[in-house]
Amino acid sequence: MKKLFTFIGVILLLLIAAVAIYYFANNESLPEGKKGKEADALAIKMFNAINHEAFENTEVLEWSFRNEHFYRWRKSIGLVEIKWDENKVLFDTKTPNNSTLFVNDKKVNNPELLKKAIDFFNNDSFWLIAPYKIFDSGTQRSIVKHEGKDALLITYTSGGSTPGDSYLWILDENYFPISYKMWTSIIPIGGVSATWTDWKKTESGIQLPTKHTLSLFGMQLDMGDVKAYNEEANILANNILKAINHEAYQKTNFIEWSFREKRFFKWDKKNHVVDVSWDSIRVNLYPNAIEKSSIYFNEKAQNTDENILKKAVDIFNNDSFWLVAPHKLFDQGVIRTIEKVDGKEALKVKYTTGGSTPGDSYIWILDENYIPKSFKMFVPSMKMEGLEATWEDWIVTESGTLLPKNHVVAGKTILSMGEVKATNK
Repeated sequence: MKKLFTFIGVILLLLIAAVAIYYFANNESLPEGKKGKEADALAIKMFNAINHEAFENTEVLEWSFRNEHFYRWRKSIGLVEIKWDENKVLFDTKTPNNSTLFVNDKKVNNPELLKKAIDFFNNDSFWLIAPYKIFDSGTQRSIVKHEGKDALLITYTSGGSTPGDSYLWILDENYFPISYKMWTSIIPIGGVSATWTDWKKTESGIQLPTKHTLSLFGMQLDMGDVKAYNEEANILANNILKAINHEAYQKTNFIEWSFREKRFFKWDKKNHVVDVSWDSIRVNLYPNAIEKSSIYFNEKAQNTDENILKKAVDIFNNDSFWLVAPHKLFDQGVIRTIEKVDGKEALKVKYTTGGSTPGDSYIWILDENYIPKSFKMFVPSMKMEGLEATWEDWIVTESGTLLPKNHVVAGKTILSMGEVKATNK
């Protein structure tokens, strides 16, 4: 028995020695940084890189933490559904005492359970959205040199479950966060790092991490099936599509129109081939396979001309947008949010990809039936900041979908769509 105790004692000493060696070999002191305008400027560059504006407008986030805690956070109204084991908590972030708790689907009054849920949320949401919290109330920002480059040190002097924690954000050449080092009360070793590299682009336009890998024994934190979307904006967008009979538009095979009686179009929408005509030029355009396109001058075939093909593509992108833009609200790369215009809900859409000028935004103003009556245009490439254009003279086409015949820009310039036709033939 004495030998057994001696053996156990030796093992314990070895373990203690190993822990001590690991601690002294890996523990880092909290670096001192330089506070002030330069630190805030670096933080703003990081904010711009991660699209903080889209985060502010995001209505709902969903994720899990290590497949143990599950969340649906309706951020726009401050309500979080938290589930784990047999527990469910509807956490009111604005008034915690108004939260509702359930155990095995039975409503309970349990302050300790509520505190546990809040602690879970504070920790698990931080691992999801920490980059978006660098300007939260109670944060201090400093610049620290890390491997010869500027890094951003964030210290939380208040808020959350563990005030006093610090995080050193390591940024890439575009100021996008790729990892951080931590000095926290729950991890005894200072400077433990965690990756922020496994990002997912979400529907609302923000990027969220799907997992993290810690330098501490290679531990992984799985964030589950992360989602971020704008529920109310999607409802409003669907109301617009219903009003203009988007279902019929999806089944429409052919569309004809003109633009200011200068450019003329016959669009085989089913096969996505369009005849584009202006002046004495006609292009049989294959937008998704430009090399298959044909050019005609006075109806005589011409050799391929990249400038003419590019002009045909740009014309089609612009002029078709003026005809069918409301039908493109759910295109890939479109971010939908709600804006208030004159006290009423309007739909803001931002095109992050596609077309000739990605990055453009439009705020749709609607009538009482959700049919667009105008939009405000924000087009950086043309220095448009809220220029308004009407959408009027809507017609029900042969295919059943609704399309506009006219627009008026800035109250004076008329954009006629000519004789608009849409058929299934």
